[in-house]
Amino acid sequence: MVVLTGHSLTLEEVRRVVFHKEKVGMASESTQKVEKSHEAVKRIVADKKVVYGINTGFGKFSDVLIDQGDVKDLQLNLIRSHACGVGDPFPETVSRAMLLLRANALAKGFSGVRPVLIERLIELINNEIHPVVPQQGSLGASGDLAPLSHLALVLVGEGEVFYKGEICSANDALSKEGISPLTLEAKEGLALINGTQAMTAMGVIDYLEAERIAYQSEWIASLTIEGLRGIIDAFDEDIHLARGYVQQIDVARRIRDYLADSHLITKQGELRVQDAYSIRCIPQVHGASLQALDYVKEKLEIEINAATDNPLIFDDGEKVISGGNFHGQPIALAMDFMKIAIAELANISERRIERLVNPQLSDLPPFLSPEPGLQSGAMILQYCAASLVSENKTLAHPASVDSIPSSGNQEDHVSMGTIAARHAYDIIKNVNHVLAIELICALQAVEFRGVDKMASSTRKYFDEARRVVPTIAKDRQFSKDIERVSEWLRYSWV
Repeated sequence: MVVLTGHSLTLEEVRRVVFHKEKVGMASESTQKVEKSHEAVKRIVADKKVVYGINTGFGKFSDVLIDQGDVKDLQLNLIRSHACGVGDPFPETVSRAMLLLRANALAKGFSGVRPVLIERLIELINNEIHPVVPQQGSLGASGDLAPLSHLALVLVGEGEVFYKGEICSANDALSKEGISPLTLEAKEGLALINGTQAMTAMGVIDYLEAERIAYQSEWIASLTIEGLRGIIDAFDEDIHLARGYVQQIDVARRIRDYLADSHLITKQGELRVQDAYSIRCIPQVHGASLQALDYVKEKLEIEINAATDNPLIFDDGEKVISGGNFHGQPIALAMDFMKIAIAELANISERRIERLVNPQLSDLPPFLSPEPGLQSGAMILQYCAASLVSENKTLAHPASVDSIPSSGNQEDHVSMGTIAARHAYDIIKNVNHVLAIELICALQAVEFRGVDKMASSTRKYFDEARRVVPTIAKDRQFSKDIERVSEWLRYSWV
Protein backbone atom coordinates (compact mmCIF):
# COMPACT_ATOMS: atom_id res chain seq x y z
CA MET A 1 0.00 0.00 0.00
CA VAL A 2 1.14 3.53 -0.79
CA VAL A 3 0.60 5.76 2.25
CA LEU A 4 0.16 9.46 1.52
CA THR A 5 1.90 11.99 3.77
CA GLY A 6 1.94 14.99 1.46
CA HIS A 7 5.72 15.04 1.25
CA SER A 8 7.09 11.57 0.48
CA LEU A 9 5.33 10.37 -2.68
CA THR A 10 7.72 9.05 -5.34
CA LEU A 11 7.37 8.58 -9.08
CA GLU A 12 7.81 4.85 -8.57
CA GLU A 13 4.87 4.84 -6.15
CA VAL A 14 2.78 6.77 -8.67
CA ARG A 15 3.66 4.16 -11.28
CA ARG A 16 2.59 1.32 -8.98
CA VAL A 17 -0.71 2.97 -8.11
CA VAL A 18 -1.53 4.00 -11.67
CA PHE A 19 -0.43 0.93 -13.60
CA HIS A 20 -0.51 -1.86 -11.02
CA LYS A 21 -3.57 -0.62 -9.11
CA GLU A 22 -1.78 -0.67 -5.76
CA LYS A 23 -4.03 0.46 -2.90
CA VAL A 24 -3.64 3.85 -1.25
CA GLY A 25 -4.06 5.11 2.32
CA MET A 26 -3.34 8.28 4.30
CA ALA A 27 -0.86 8.55 7.18
CA SER A 28 -2.38 9.20 10.61
CA GLU A 29 -0.11 12.20 11.20
CA SER A 30 -1.41 13.72 7.98
CA THR A 31 -4.99 13.22 9.13
CA GLN A 32 -4.18 15.21 12.27
CA LYS A 33 -2.65 18.06 10.27
CA VAL A 34 -5.66 18.15 7.97
CA GLU A 35 -8.04 18.25 10.97
CA LYS A 36 -6.20 21.23 12.47
CA SER A 37 -6.25 23.07 9.17
CA HIS A 38 -9.98 22.48 8.77
CA GLU A 39 -10.67 23.73 12.29
CA ALA A 40 -8.89 26.94 11.32
CA VAL A 41 -11.27 27.39 8.36
CA LYS A 42 -14.26 26.82 10.62
CA ARG A 43 -13.01 29.55 12.97
CA ILE A 44 -12.51 31.96 10.06
CA VAL A 45 -16.11 31.40 8.95
CA ALA A 46 -17.47 31.69 12.49
CA ASP A 47 -15.48 34.86 13.21
CA LYS A 48 -16.48 36.37 9.85
CA LYS A 49 -12.90 37.13 8.92
CA VAL A 50 -12.51 38.05 5.28
CA VAL A 51 -10.32 35.43 3.58
CA TYR A 52 -10.10 34.84 -0.15
CA GLY A 53 -12.00 31.80 -1.37
CA ILE A 54 -13.57 31.07 2.00
CA ASN A 55 -16.05 33.93 2.17
CA THR A 56 -15.20 35.89 -0.99
CA GLY A 57 -15.73 35.34 -4.67
CA PHE A 58 -12.98 34.10 -6.96
CA GLY A 59 -10.59 35.72 -9.43
CA LYS A 60 -11.91 39.15 -10.35
CA PHE A 61 -14.71 38.57 -7.80
CA SER A 62 -12.22 38.37 -4.94
CA ASP A 63 -13.55 41.65 -3.52
CA VAL A 64 -17.13 40.35 -3.36
CA LEU A 65 -17.99 39.24 0.20
CA ILE A 66 -20.16 36.15 0.66
CA ASP A 67 -22.72 35.76 3.46
CA GLN A 68 -21.94 33.10 6.04
CA GLY A 69 -25.01 31.12 5.04
CA ASP A 70 -23.87 30.92 1.42
CA VAL A 71 -20.33 29.58 1.83
CA LYS A 72 -21.34 25.99 0.95
CA ASP A 73 -23.26 27.12 -2.13
CA LEU A 74 -20.19 29.14 -3.09
CA GLN A 75 -18.06 25.98 -3.30
CA LEU A 76 -20.58 23.97 -5.32
CA ASN A 77 -21.20 26.87 -7.68
CA LEU A 78 -17.46 27.16 -8.15
CA ILE A 79 -16.88 23.63 -9.40
CA ARG A 80 -20.03 23.59 -11.54
CA SER A 81 -19.20 26.85 -13.26
CA HIS A 82 -15.55 25.96 -13.75
CA ALA A 83 -16.25 22.50 -15.22
CA CYS A 84 -16.13 23.73 -18.80
CA GLY A 85 -13.39 21.55 -20.30
CA VAL A 86 -13.76 20.35 -23.87
CA GLY A 87 -12.26 17.75 -26.18
CA ASP A 88 -11.38 14.11 -25.67
CA PRO A 89 -10.88 13.00 -22.07
CA PHE A 90 -7.46 12.50 -20.58
CA PRO A 91 -6.37 8.84 -20.64
CA GLU A 92 -7.75 6.91 -17.69
CA THR A 93 -4.22 6.49 -16.33
CA VAL A 94 -3.89 10.27 -16.13
CA SER A 95 -7.25 10.60 -14.39
CA ARG A 96 -6.15 8.03 -11.79
CA ALA A 97 -2.87 9.87 -11.28
CA MET A 98 -4.79 13.13 -10.89
CA LEU A 99 -6.80 11.68 -8.00
CA LEU A 100 -3.63 10.46 -6.32
CA LEU A 101 -1.76 13.75 -6.66
CA ARG A 102 -4.72 15.84 -5.51
CA ALA A 103 -5.16 13.64 -2.43
CA ASN A 104 -1.44 13.87 -1.64
CA ALA A 105 -1.40 17.66 -1.95
CA LEU A 106 -4.37 18.04 0.39
CA ALA A 107 -2.77 15.60 2.86
CA LYS A 108 -0.06 18.20 3.53
CA GLY A 109 -2.55 19.97 5.81
CA PHE A 110 -2.31 23.48 4.34
CA SER A 111 -5.65 23.53 2.52
CA GLY A 112 -8.33 23.61 5.20
CA VAL A 113 -10.37 20.65 3.96
CA ARG A 114 -11.93 17.88 6.04
CA PRO A 115 -10.12 14.52 6.17
CA VAL A 116 -13.21 12.90 4.63
CA LEU A 117 -12.56 14.78 1.41
CA ILE A 118 -9.14 13.16 1.05
CA GLU A 119 -10.53 9.81 2.16
CA ARG A 120 -13.14 10.05 -0.59
CA LEU A 121 -10.48 10.73 -3.22
CA ILE A 122 -8.64 7.65 -1.96
CA GLU A 123 -11.87 5.61 -2.14
CA LEU A 124 -12.20 6.57 -5.80
CA ILE A 125 -8.64 5.35 -6.41
CA ASN A 126 -9.09 2.09 -4.52
CA ASN A 127 -12.43 1.35 -6.19
CA GLU A 128 -11.08 2.31 -9.63
CA ILE A 129 -13.63 5.06 -10.20
CA HIS A 130 -11.81 7.54 -12.41
CA PRO A 131 -13.30 10.92 -13.40
CA VAL A 132 -13.81 11.64 -17.09
CA VAL A 133 -11.80 14.86 -17.49
CA PRO A 134 -11.77 16.74 -20.82
CA GLN A 135 -8.22 17.54 -21.90
CA GLN A 136 -8.68 21.07 -23.18
CA GLY A 137 -9.57 24.22 -21.30
CA SER A 138 -6.79 24.84 -18.77
CA LEU A 139 -4.49 27.86 -18.81
CA GLY A 140 -2.19 26.33 -16.20
CA ALA A 141 -2.90 29.16 -13.70
CA SER A 142 -4.81 29.51 -11.42
CA GLY A 143 -3.84 25.91 -11.66
CA ASP A 144 -5.85 23.45 -13.72
CA LEU A 145 -9.23 24.93 -12.89
CA ALA A 146 -11.35 23.36 -15.62
CA PRO A 147 -9.89 19.82 -15.52
CA LEU A 148 -9.88 19.62 -11.72
CA SER A 149 -13.46 20.88 -11.61
CA HIS A 150 -14.52 17.84 -13.62
CA LEU A 151 -12.67 15.71 -11.06
CA ALA A 152 -14.31 17.53 -8.14
CA LEU A 153 -17.81 17.06 -9.58
CA VAL A 154 -17.49 13.32 -9.04
CA LEU A 155 -17.18 13.82 -5.27
CA VAL A 156 -20.61 15.49 -5.19
CA GLY A 157 -22.15 12.81 -7.40
CA GLU A 158 -22.07 14.74 -10.65
CA GLY A 159 -20.16 14.35 -13.90
CA GLU A 160 -18.99 11.13 -15.52
CA VAL A 161 -16.45 8.45 -14.65
CA PHE A 162 -14.56 5.53 -16.13
CA TYR A 163 -15.86 2.51 -14.24
CA LYS A 164 -15.38 -1.19 -15.01
CA GLY A 165 -14.36 -0.52 -18.59
CA GLU A 166 -17.20 1.86 -19.39
CA ILE A 167 -18.13 5.52 -19.02
CA CYS A 168 -21.11 6.09 -16.76
CA SER A 169 -22.54 8.77 -14.48
CA ALA A 170 -20.56 9.39 -11.31
CA ASN A 171 -23.68 8.94 -9.21
CA ASP A 172 -24.25 5.42 -10.61
CA ALA A 173 -20.67 4.34 -9.95
CA LEU A 174 -20.64 5.76 -6.43
CA SER A 175 -23.95 4.05 -5.68
CA LYS A 176 -22.69 0.65 -6.86
CA GLU A 177 -19.68 0.94 -4.56
CA GLY A 178 -21.72 2.21 -1.61
CA ILE A 179 -20.05 5.62 -1.60
CA SER A 180 -22.13 8.65 -0.62
CA PRO A 181 -21.66 11.96 -2.45
CA LEU A 182 -20.20 14.76 -0.34
CA THR A 183 -21.57 18.20 0.43
CA LEU A 184 -18.64 20.58 0.11
CA GLU A 185 -17.89 22.91 3.00
CA ALA A 186 -16.02 26.20 3.16
CA LYS A 187 -12.93 26.34 0.91
CA GLU A 188 -13.21 22.71 -0.18
CA GLY A 189 -14.27 23.38 -3.75
CA LEU A 190 -11.45 25.85 -4.19
CA ALA A 191 -8.94 23.48 -2.56
CA LEU A 192 -9.93 20.74 -5.00
CA ILE A 193 -9.52 22.73 -8.20
CA ASN A 194 -6.83 25.30 -7.42
CA GLY A 195 -3.69 23.32 -8.24
CA THR A 196 -1.44 21.85 -10.93
CA GLN A 197 -2.52 18.22 -10.68
CA ALA A 198 -3.81 17.87 -14.26
CA MET A 199 -0.59 19.04 -15.89
CA THR A 200 1.49 17.21 -13.29
CA ALA A 201 -0.43 13.94 -13.61
CA MET A 202 -0.11 14.13 -17.39
CA GLY A 203 3.54 15.07 -16.92
CA VAL A 204 4.24 12.06 -14.68
CA ILE A 205 2.70 9.67 -17.23
CA ASP A 206 4.70 11.46 -19.94
CA TYR A 207 7.91 11.11 -17.97
CA LEU A 208 7.43 7.43 -17.16
CA GLU A 209 6.86 6.65 -20.83
CA ALA A 210 9.64 8.98 -21.99
CA GLU A 211 12.13 7.30 -19.67
CA ARG A 212 11.10 3.93 -21.06
CA ILE A 213 11.49 5.19 -24.62
CA ALA A 214 14.95 6.61 -23.92
CA TYR A 215 16.28 3.29 -22.67
CA GLN A 216 14.55 1.22 -25.34
CA SER A 217 16.00 3.46 -28.04
CA GLU A 218 19.49 2.30 -27.01
CA TRP A 219 19.02 -1.41 -27.62
CA ILE A 220 17.05 -0.69 -30.79
CA ALA A 221 19.92 1.51 -31.97
CA SER A 222 22.32 -1.32 -31.11
CA LEU A 223 20.48 -3.64 -33.50
CA THR A 224 20.75 -0.94 -36.16
CA ILE A 225 24.49 -0.64 -35.54
CA GLU A 226 24.81 -4.37 -36.18
CA GLY A 227 22.62 -4.14 -39.28
CA LEU A 228 24.85 -1.39 -40.66
CA ARG A 229 28.09 -2.99 -39.45
CA GLY A 230 28.80 0.11 -37.41
CA ILE A 231 32.15 1.14 -35.96
CA ILE A 232 32.40 0.41 -32.24
CA ASP A 233 35.38 2.71 -31.62
CA ALA A 234 33.07 5.75 -31.40
CA PHE A 235 31.69 4.27 -28.16
CA ASP A 236 35.08 3.88 -26.49
CA GLU A 237 34.92 5.06 -22.89
CA ASP A 238 37.87 7.43 -23.20
CA ILE A 239 36.06 9.58 -25.77
CA HIS A 240 33.09 10.10 -23.48
CA LEU A 241 35.12 10.59 -20.33
CA ALA A 242 36.99 13.29 -22.19
CA ARG A 243 33.78 15.29 -22.50
CA GLY A 244 32.46 14.49 -19.04
CA TYR A 245 28.67 14.23 -19.32
CA VAL A 246 27.55 11.36 -17.09
CA GLN A 247 24.52 10.51 -19.23
CA GLN A 248 26.63 10.41 -22.41
CA ILE A 249 29.17 8.16 -20.69
CA ASP A 250 26.37 5.85 -19.53
CA VAL A 251 24.77 5.58 -22.97
CA ALA A 252 28.11 4.66 -24.53
CA ARG A 253 28.69 2.04 -21.84
CA ARG A 254 25.25 0.48 -22.37
CA ILE A 255 25.80 0.36 -26.14
CA ARG A 256 29.16 -1.34 -25.59
CA ASP A 257 27.49 -3.84 -23.26
CA TYR A 258 24.75 -4.61 -25.78
CA LEU A 259 27.33 -5.20 -28.51
CA ALA A 260 30.08 -6.78 -26.40
CA ASP A 261 30.38 -10.11 -28.27
CA SER A 262 28.94 -9.09 -31.64
CA HIS A 263 30.63 -10.30 -34.84
CA LEU A 264 28.73 -7.74 -36.91
CA ILE A 265 30.34 -4.59 -35.56
CA THR A 266 33.57 -3.28 -37.07
CA LYS A 267 36.63 -1.30 -36.08
CA GLN A 268 37.55 2.01 -37.65
CA GLY A 269 39.29 1.49 -40.98
CA GLU A 270 37.96 -2.03 -41.60
CA LEU A 271 35.03 -1.03 -43.80
CA ARG A 272 35.07 2.74 -43.38
CA VAL A 273 36.88 5.30 -41.26
CA GLN A 274 33.81 6.95 -39.71
CA ASP A 275 30.10 6.33 -39.40
CA ALA A 276 27.46 8.98 -39.99
CA TYR A 277 26.42 11.10 -37.04
CA SER A 278 23.18 9.17 -36.47
CA ILE A 279 25.38 6.21 -35.50
CA ARG A 280 28.57 7.80 -34.25
CA CYS A 281 26.85 10.42 -32.07
CA ILE A 282 24.26 8.20 -30.37
CA PRO A 283 25.82 8.75 -26.90
CA GLN A 284 25.97 12.50 -27.36
CA VAL A 285 22.40 12.88 -28.64
CA HIS A 286 20.67 10.25 -26.51
CA GLY A 287 22.71 11.35 -23.50
CA ALA A 288 21.54 14.94 -23.89
CA SER A 289 17.93 13.76 -23.95
CA LEU A 290 18.54 11.85 -20.73
CA GLN A 291 19.98 15.01 -19.18
CA ALA A 292 16.73 16.79 -19.99
CA LEU A 293 14.72 13.91 -18.52
CA ASP A 294 16.72 14.15 -15.29
CA TYR A 295 15.68 17.81 -15.07
CA VAL A 296 12.05 16.89 -15.69
CA LYS A 297 12.17 14.16 -13.06
CA GLU A 298 13.52 16.59 -10.46
CA LYS A 299 10.67 19.06 -11.07
CA LEU A 300 7.99 16.37 -11.03
CA GLU A 301 9.29 14.88 -7.77
CA ILE A 302 8.94 18.31 -6.18
CA GLU A 303 5.55 19.08 -7.69
CA ILE A 304 3.86 15.78 -6.76
CA ASN A 305 4.54 16.67 -3.11
CA ALA A 306 3.73 20.37 -3.37
CA ALA A 307 0.92 22.46 -1.89
CA THR A 308 -0.41 24.27 -4.95
CA ASP A 309 -3.79 25.69 -3.94
CA ASN A 310 -4.62 29.16 -2.68
CA PRO A 311 -4.87 30.48 -0.01
CA LEU A 312 -2.69 28.31 2.21
CA ILE A 313 -3.22 27.99 5.94
CA PHE A 314 -0.29 28.04 8.37
CA ASP A 315 0.21 28.11 12.14
CA ASP A 316 -3.21 26.60 12.94
CA GLY A 317 -4.93 29.40 11.06
CA GLU A 318 -2.99 32.28 12.55
CA LYS A 319 -1.49 32.90 9.12
CA VAL A 320 -3.58 32.55 5.95
CA ILE A 321 -1.78 33.74 2.83
CA SER A 322 -2.93 34.23 -0.73
CA GLY A 323 -0.06 33.44 -3.06
CA GLY A 324 0.59 31.85 -6.41
CA ASN A 325 1.71 28.24 -5.91
CA PHE A 326 -0.97 27.24 -8.42
CA HIS A 327 1.07 28.79 -11.22
CA GLY A 328 2.29 25.96 -13.43
CA GLN A 329 5.43 27.61 -14.80
CA PRO A 330 7.93 25.07 -13.36
CA ILE A 331 6.01 22.19 -14.93
CA ALA A 332 5.29 24.10 -18.14
CA LEU A 333 8.99 24.68 -18.76
CA ALA A 334 9.83 21.09 -17.83
CA MET A 335 7.20 19.73 -20.22
CA ASP A 336 8.44 21.92 -23.06
CA PHE A 337 12.00 20.75 -22.37
CA MET A 338 10.86 17.12 -22.40
CA LYS A 339 9.02 17.63 -25.70
CA ILE A 340 12.23 18.73 -27.39
CA ALA A 341 14.33 16.01 -25.76
CA ILE A 342 12.05 13.15 -26.73
CA ALA A 343 11.40 14.50 -30.21
CA GLU A 344 15.16 14.36 -30.80
CA LEU A 345 15.20 10.62 -30.14
CA ALA A 346 12.80 10.23 -33.07
CA ASN A 347 14.77 12.66 -35.24
CA ILE A 348 17.97 10.65 -34.96
CA SER A 349 16.08 7.35 -35.16
CA GLU A 350 14.51 8.37 -38.48
CA ARG A 351 17.99 9.12 -39.86
CA ARG A 352 19.10 5.61 -38.86
CA ILE A 353 16.02 4.21 -40.59
CA GLU A 354 17.04 6.06 -43.76
CA ARG A 355 20.49 4.49 -43.60
CA LEU A 356 18.93 1.04 -43.24
CA VAL A 357 16.65 1.38 -46.26
CA ASN A 358 18.56 3.64 -48.66
CA PRO A 359 20.76 1.59 -51.03
CA GLN A 360 22.98 4.63 -51.56
CA LEU A 361 23.92 4.62 -47.87
CA SER A 362 24.59 0.92 -47.23
CA ASP A 363 25.12 -2.41 -48.96
CA LEU A 364 21.82 -3.79 -47.68
CA PRO A 365 19.09 -4.74 -50.19
CA PRO A 366 17.30 -1.60 -51.43
CA PHE A 367 14.56 -0.73 -48.92
CA LEU A 368 15.24 -4.11 -47.30
CA SER A 369 13.00 -5.60 -49.97
CA PRO A 370 13.02 -9.39 -50.55
CA GLU A 371 12.57 -8.68 -54.27
CA PRO A 372 13.65 -5.09 -55.02
CA GLY A 373 11.40 -3.51 -57.61
CA LEU A 374 8.65 -6.11 -57.53
CA GLN A 375 8.24 -5.57 -53.80
CA SER A 376 8.73 -2.21 -52.08
CA GLY A 377 9.79 -3.64 -48.73
CA ALA A 378 10.34 -0.99 -46.05
CA MET A 379 10.30 1.99 -48.43
CA ILE A 380 7.14 3.60 -47.06
CA LEU A 381 7.98 2.77 -43.45
CA GLN A 382 10.59 5.49 -43.73
CA TYR A 383 7.95 7.85 -45.17
CA CYS A 384 5.80 7.23 -42.11
CA ALA A 385 8.72 7.89 -39.76
CA ALA A 386 9.55 11.10 -41.63
CA SER A 387 5.96 12.28 -41.31
CA LEU A 388 5.91 11.59 -37.58
CA VAL A 389 9.15 13.45 -36.85
CA SER A 390 7.92 16.39 -38.91
CA GLU A 391 4.71 16.48 -36.88
CA ASN A 392 6.77 16.37 -33.69
CA LYS A 393 8.63 19.49 -34.75
CA THR A 394 5.33 21.36 -34.72
CA LEU A 395 4.23 19.86 -31.41
CA ALA A 396 7.62 20.67 -29.84
CA HIS A 397 7.01 24.40 -30.19
CA PRO A 398 7.01 25.59 -26.56
CA ALA A 399 3.60 26.22 -25.04
CA SER A 400 5.08 28.09 -22.08
CA VAL A 401 6.13 31.09 -24.17
CA ASP A 402 2.47 32.02 -24.59
CA SER A 403 0.20 33.73 -22.08
CA ILE A 404 -3.31 35.14 -22.36
CA PRO A 405 -4.76 37.28 -19.53
CA SER A 406 -7.93 35.97 -17.88
CA SER A 407 -10.48 36.82 -15.18
CA GLY A 408 -10.74 40.49 -16.06
CA ASN A 409 -6.94 40.79 -16.21
CA GLN A 410 -6.61 39.79 -12.55
CA GLU A 411 -4.86 36.64 -13.72
CA ASP A 412 -2.64 38.36 -16.26
CA HIS A 413 0.10 35.76 -16.74
CA VAL A 414 -0.52 32.05 -17.15
CA SER A 415 1.71 29.03 -17.85
CA MET A 416 -0.08 26.94 -20.50
CA GLY A 417 1.59 23.98 -18.76
CA THR A 418 -1.28 21.61 -19.39
CA ILE A 419 -1.03 22.22 -23.13
CA ALA A 420 2.70 21.47 -22.92
CA ALA A 421 2.05 18.22 -21.04
CA ARG A 422 -0.64 17.16 -23.52
CA HIS A 423 1.60 17.87 -26.49
CA ALA A 424 4.42 15.93 -24.83
CA TYR A 425 2.11 12.91 -24.71
CA ASP A 426 1.39 13.25 -28.43
CA ILE A 427 5.11 13.48 -29.19
CA ILE A 428 5.82 10.40 -27.08
CA LYS A 429 3.24 8.38 -29.03
CA ASN A 430 4.86 9.48 -32.29
CA VAL A 431 8.35 8.64 -31.04
CA ASN A 432 7.13 5.22 -29.99
CA HIS A 433 5.96 4.58 -33.55
CA VAL A 434 9.25 5.81 -35.04
CA LEU A 435 11.23 3.48 -32.77
CA ALA A 436 8.91 0.63 -33.77
CA ILE A 437 9.74 1.34 -37.41
CA GLU A 438 13.48 1.42 -36.68
CA LEU A 439 13.19 -1.89 -34.88
CA ILE A 440 11.31 -3.53 -37.78
CA CYS A 441 13.99 -2.33 -40.21
CA ALA A 442 16.88 -3.29 -37.91
CA LEU A 443 15.49 -6.80 -37.48
CA GLN A 444 15.42 -7.20 -41.24
CA ALA A 445 18.95 -5.84 -41.62
CA VAL A 446 20.53 -8.17 -39.07
CA GLU A 447 18.76 -11.12 -40.69
CA PHE A 448 20.49 -10.18 -43.93
CA ARG A 449 23.84 -9.94 -42.13
CA GLY A 450 23.42 -13.19 -40.21
CA VAL A 451 21.57 -13.61 -36.93
CA ASP A 452 24.20 -16.08 -35.73
CA LYS A 453 26.75 -13.25 -35.74
CA MET A 454 24.75 -11.00 -33.43
CA ALA A 455 25.76 -10.14 -29.88
CA SER A 456 24.19 -12.45 -27.31
CA SER A 457 22.39 -9.48 -25.74
CA THR A 458 20.90 -8.10 -28.96
CA ARG A 459 20.06 -11.64 -30.08
CA LYS A 460 17.74 -11.99 -27.10
CA TYR A 461 15.92 -8.83 -28.15
CA PHE A 462 15.83 -10.08 -31.72
CA ASP A 463 14.21 -13.38 -30.72
CA GLU A 464 11.66 -11.65 -28.53
CA ALA A 465 10.79 -9.07 -31.17
CA ARG A 466 10.43 -11.71 -33.87
CA ARG A 467 7.62 -13.24 -31.82
CA VAL A 468 5.81 -9.91 -32.26
CA VAL A 469 6.58 -9.16 -35.91
CA PRO A 470 7.59 -11.69 -38.59
CA THR A 471 10.32 -11.24 -41.17
CA ILE A 472 9.48 -9.37 -44.37
CA ALA A 473 9.21 -12.29 -46.78
CA LYS A 474 6.89 -10.33 -49.06
CA ASP A 475 5.02 -7.04 -49.01
CA ARG A 476 2.12 -6.81 -46.59
CA GLN A 477 0.11 -4.17 -44.72
CA PHE A 478 2.93 -2.82 -42.54
CA SER A 479 0.63 -0.50 -40.59
CA LYS A 480 -0.42 -3.48 -38.50
CA ASP A 481 3.22 -4.39 -37.84
CA ILE A 482 4.04 -0.86 -36.69
CA GLU A 483 1.07 -0.79 -34.31
CA ARG A 484 1.82 -4.24 -32.94
CA VAL A 485 5.49 -3.47 -32.26
CA SER A 486 4.59 -0.06 -30.85
CA GLU A 487 2.15 -1.61 -28.38
CA TRP A 488 4.69 -4.24 -27.42
CA LEU A 489 7.28 -1.55 -26.70
CA ARG A 490 4.76 0.43 -24.65
CA TYR A 491 3.46 -2.34 -22.47
CA SER A 492 6.57 -4.47 -22.03
CA TRP A 493 7.75 -1.94 -19.43
CA VAL A 494 4.67 -1.64 -17.17
